[in-house]
Amino acid sequence: MEKISPFGIIKIMSENLYKEAFEYALNEIHKEYKNAGKENDFTLWFNMEYESDTINEITVSVASDFLKFQMQTKGNFDIVLEKIKKLTGQNQITFNIITKEKDVEEKEIVSRENLQSSVSETKEKSKKEEKTNAEIAEEKSVNTKKEKHPLLSEKYTFENFVAGEDCKFAYKASIAVAKDPGHYKNPLLLYGGSGLGKTHLMQAIGNYIYENTDEKIKICYMTAENFFNEFTSSLNGKKADEFHKKFRNNDVFLLDDIHWLNGKVGAQEQLFCVFEALHQKNAQMVFTIDRPINEWKEMNDRLVSRLKSGLAVDLNPPDFETRVAILQKKMEPLGKKINSDVIEYIAKNVESNVRELEGALNRIVEYADLMDEEITVNIATEVLKDFLTTNNNDNISIETIQKVVCENYGISLSDIKGKNKGKKFATPRMIAVYLAKEITEFTFSEIGNEFGGRDHSTIMHAHDKIGDQVKFDPSMSSKIEALKRDIKDFKKS
Repeated sequence: MEKISPFGIIKIMSENLYKEAFEYALNEIHKEYKNAGKENDFTLWFNMEYESDTINEITVSVASDFLKFQMQTKGNFDIVLEKIKKLTGQNQITFNIITKEKDVEEKEIVSRENLQSSVSETKEKSKKEEKTNAEIAEEKSVNTKKEKHPLLSEKYTFENFVAGEDCKFAYKASIAVAKDPGHYKNPLLLYGGSGLGKTHLMQAIGNYIYENTDEKIKICYMTAENFFNEFTSSLNGKKADEFHKKFRNNDVFLLDDIHWLNGKVGAQEQLFCVFEALHQKNAQMVFTIDRPINEWKEMNDRLVSRLKSGLAVDLNPPDFETRVAILQKKMEPLGKKINSDVIEYIAKNVESNVRELEGALNRIVEYADLMDEEITVNIATEVLKDFLTTNNNDNISIETIQKVVCENYGISLSDIKGKNKGKKFATPRMIAVYLAKEITEFTFSEIGNEFGGRDHSTIMHAHDKIGDQVKFDPSMSSKIEALKRDIKDFKKS
């Protein structure tokens, strides 16, 4: 059996199938980090070595359990694995990650066991004859425990998700779907900004179903980008039938970041067909998207209608109390303690999303480990100085806000500054005013000057009107959060 890849023909029965691809992927990532001026980050957080492989699994080693946990948390193993998948075309590969510390311990244990093998075998045989039925049943249960699902991450569970008030509904809805797949709400659509926990909840649903149902259940998790890539590959390789079977035979279908398919007509049509086939057999479907589905203008109307037919719930940035709880939860597996004043300092200064919150915490922990110092607020302030500077709203201009809003609503800068009071222009103008006051430090009068010389009271009225809508209209609240993300992305670009 053979498989064509960028490296030529890979023979299934040969050894070191993926060694060359692994080394090539690491080298490419190294170049990317070096060009970005982050070579030290690469050296520390991509410090892994190839050990062996099978057709479906690559075993890599790292220096310690701490490094393993941090690299898993940062998603660095996933980055390497995705590179390898693209290079080889093998989409079912997984990583088996071992630590060198454990290897040494295991070798010592094996050595001792070999010295006493004959005695141990005799004792074991005797013990087996004396085992009760309960002991045998318990041992059988342990031995038959399911291995992890190859497409799902073990770190994404409901137990380690901190559900604050802003995402409690999404959390409870996800649990309800997991407990009654295909019947409670189908499909479930989770939407919200990057780093707020959409992927966590989606994979937690998959992990729960996998652990609590028949082992023959077919669960497929993938990103929309990979869905698109497999679809295009099926066209080029004339394997459309295989593509259809792969997705339509699932019992649970989890598709991440479907906004990636915006404007991709063929892939959307295929997703619609997959949806119809799975819906007829009551297969549970879960999708994530970065904003309400109606805000994407290049989505197939039939697909949008199907996605809206179930339950759509949003995840918003966590409040202060939730951020503190998240940080405390993240510290548990590290076996470390940080004073509450440091935790509160991080929570007060990193407000945007969970991913950046975790990034700030990891940076402090890494510094403490490398410098062998106790963490104080002063040290945290110094360590996070650059991190907080790149993640705040400094230097965002009113013009940037206007440009983003204009692009989103399909109007011009002259329209948003002009005197036309039609709804097409008035609504985006008031939204831009609201964002300018919320994001920048400009006064109402200064903002008014940037909007065609409008006076202080007019600008204040526009700000308050949108502010009231944000409080009572979830769709307006989501719209404002989406625009804030676009403004930050516009600034970075």
